Amino acid sequence: MTELIAKTAIDRRLAEIVTPVIEGMGFELVRIRLMGGKTPILQIMAERPEGGIEVDDCAEISTAVSAIMDVEDPIEDNYTLEVSSPGIDRPLTRLKDFDVWEDYEAKIETTEMIDGRRRFKGILRGTEDGEVLIEIEDQGEPVTIGLQFDWLSDAKLVLTDELIREMLKQRKAAGIVDEDQFDDIETTDASEEE
Repeated sequence: MTELIAKTAIDRRLAEIVTPVIEGMGFELVRIRLMGGKTPILQIMAERPEGGIEVDDCAEISTAVSAIMDVEDPIEDNYTLEVSSPGIDRPLTRLKDFDVWEDYEAKIETTEMIDGRRRFKGILRGTEDGEVLIEIEDQGEPVTIGLQFDWLSDAKLVLTDELIREMLKQRKAAGIVDEDQFDDIETTDASEEE
């Protein structure tokens, strides 16, 4: 269990409870967070091993997780359970995520200072020997550096046009986006209205 999936001790305990349920349903836990507040929110991000998750899947996971949480009862207060997809500008929490999203822009934060900095933004270049490779600008020149996966405290994709295009392409390939539904929408050229 990496800190990127479950940061705090309570998150890690909750992950131990819900991971077998989620994996038993054919999904993977991407991230779990118990957020404070008047009514705490237990936020779970999950997806299929090959990527993607639908609203109905989230509802099924929510029902199954609620049932195990009622039995285990690890959270004393009332809380709200939120199950969602990782989203487009998703958190990268597993070593494999850095290979899957190679060539896309990401922001990475480390627990320790590395060359006087903790934040890195650049293009993912995969992984090698437990290190995440990221191409950053160093004095105007592209340089690929390796960051130990264990050093990472936060990592997520940057929302770019290229990323949005790729996600739409994947959803279309999976039959999730039906472009025919957009055919009936009339578009008007602004110059015609003058």
